[in-house]
Amino acid sequence: MSSGGLRKWVAEKWVDIGAPKKNGQYQPCGRSKNSKRKYPKCVPLAKAQSMSAAQKASAVRRKRAASNTGPKPTNVKTIVKRTKKASGGPGGTNTPYYGRSIKGNYGGVNLANPSYGKYYKGLI
Repeated sequence: MSSGGLRKWVAEKWVDIGAPKKNGQYQPCGRSKNSKRKYPKCVPLAKAQSMSAAQKASAVRRKRAASNTGPKPTNVKTIVKRTKKASGGPGGTNTPYYGRSIKGNYGGVNLANPSYGKYYKGLI
């Protein structure tokens, strides 16, 4: 990490994106011991301002869904990257292929149209 990186990270203003105020600002991170407030999702203020409303809602939802067993808080990723599915149709999608190709291997993806398979039964 660069010089002063951890000090800078700790010194940032941390806010709870799960409890926005009505005027658009955020409550400071953390809660008191006997607080009835929901479990906080804390991020630096700069990160909170750069996130969309859907990203904030998703992060808070995942944080609260994670089970918290013990005195230490449960960490969840703030922004989750989507991954491609490894099986199914062309390009890793989960939908079957219904194109013009009767049967073949294109770029490592096996394509076959079942309706053409019935029509050209003895030829392929």
